[in-house]
Amino acid sequence: MAAKFSDTETSPRPVLGILLRLAAMAILSLMFALVKLAGERGIHLTESLFYRQLAGLPVAIAWLWWTGALASIRTTRPLQHGIRMILGASAMALNFSAMLLLPMAEATTFGFAAQIFATILAALLLGEPTGRYRWGAVALGFAGVLIALQPGGEAIPLQGAAVALAGALVTAGVIIQLRRMAQTEPAGAIVFWFSLTSLVPLGIAVLLFGKNHDAESWAILAGLSLAGAVAQILLTASLRHASVAAIMTMDYSALLWSAFMGYAVFGEIPSYSIWLGAPLIIGAGLIIAWREQYLARKRAMEAAEYPFG
Repeated sequence: MAAKFSDTETSPRPVLGILLRLAAMAILSLMFALVKLAGERGIHLTESLFYRQLAGLPVAIAWLWWTGALASIRTTRPLQHGIRMILGASAMALNFSAMLLLPMAEATTFGFAAQIFATILAALLLGEPTGRYRWGAVALGFAGVLIALQPGGEAIPLQGAAVALAGALVTAGVIIQLRRMAQTEPAGAIVFWFSLTSLVPLGIAVLLFGKNHDAESWAILAGLSLAGAVAQILLTASLRHASVAAIMTMDYSALLWSAFMGYAVFGEIPSYSIWLGAPLIIGAGLIIAWREQYLARKRAMEAAEYPFG
């Protein structure tokens, strides 16, 4: 009989959670390298997206069954899931496209700006109070983006940079939408409905743009689908063993993996501006995460001290 867990249960094994997160970042970088290889072989972007999601659906169902949360897929908020699907599919398309248009390290670095954009959107759309620490982090992050863009120097392809930053902005929109939905929807249900509903537009796109491939191209598609599914399992599992604050810093290891795979597979050498700009963008994300953790702890202590308001 499958073990039963709640959607939010966490076991106190932070080292395991960190290791799982590090493994997830490595496998995600492998997935993006395969996406890039697929693009070089003429595989249409929509095919990579479709097969990535197709592999993710059984993973979501298996995880819900394992955690005893299959019943949680019932929802009374189909519109919210529809918005999440549109944002999520758009973010994936833009992030995959950025990998095709830019060297892997550059695309990954610009993707880190999502947390900066999310802070701005949270202030504008959710009315979250944003003090000098987080606004300072936003300014630091944008300084890092400008350095990475090398204005007046050896320019990064403008189209690729624009697509990557657009992907970061839409990913920030996904973060905001997930914050809204997390108040009423279990995480498993959000993943399930995103995987299922996104297959509808992606399936139509594959009918229009898909084509037959040779065995090696199908192997690449199978590999990126499998890598995406395994990474999804590891990302979810990491949250069961450690807090978000404890593992979030591990996400930035993706830059090292992207630089390594970009060099090993595609002969890409990251520009000096990336190594100058990336620490500022990463630092901004860490400041934002630290501040959110600090404020959450403070609110929890106040609630414990004054439980009746």
